[in-house]
Amino acid sequence: MIEKTWSDLRAFDYWPEIGEGTLDTLAMTGCALLFTVIIGLLIGTLLFLTSPAHRSARPAYKRVQVWVYQLLSFAVNVLRSIPFLILLILIIPATRAMVGTSLGVRGAIPPLVIASAPFFARLVESVFREVEGGVLETCRAIGATTRQTVFWALLPEASAPLCAAITVTAIALIGYSAMAGVIGGGGLGDLAVRYGYQRFDTRVMLVTVAILVLIVQIVQWGGDRLVARLAHR
Repeated sequence: MIEKTWSDLRAFDYWPEIGEGTLDTLAMTGCALLFTVIIGLLIGTLLFLTSPAHRSARPAYKRVQVWVYQLLSFAVNVLRSIPFLILLILIIPATRAMVGTSLGVRGAIPPLVIASAPFFARLVESVFREVEGGVLETCRAIGATTRQTVFWALLPEASAPLCAAITVTAIALIGYSAMAGVIGGGGLGDLAVRYGYQRFDTRVMLVTVAILVLIVQIVQWGGDRLVARLAHR
């Protein structure tokens, strides 16, 4: 049985395509994760700072914060409610306008970011809500500005759970990147669709699934190790 399996693997003709697809998956996931963390962290921080519990006592500022929170919250909820495959198709014109194509690694990054940034933003908002209230009160008492409060208190105190949120988002992006293969997004998902589904080659399907599982396990292991290190810092 083992010898037959080894022989089948040696006779597998798609290893170059599998290698290229793996690199494409890692590239699109890594780039999308970078933009997702930047955009999602900004939106999540704004959601936290303009939430009812942290609004200014000044009526003029408070009205602005209410509008900002409602608009951001509505946009985040709308984007999170659209299934990723439908979102891929909906924003094809916008993707072409932004990067010049809707195919391949470059064409998959914008929809990946648009789908995952609202998800990460909500995780950031939830993480900041768990920060001990005394820390924020201390910042206010010593006259720290909002910028100083975010960089000196929120981010350092929430570093471990933020790392866990990034790990969860990265794993979600790996799944999204595989689904992008349905419309020619490149990577392992594209191979699974073209060879595994359209050509009925079960071996390609199994190999791509195995590699995706391995990538997810590595990302989860690395994320857990980093979270444990930050938590005991």
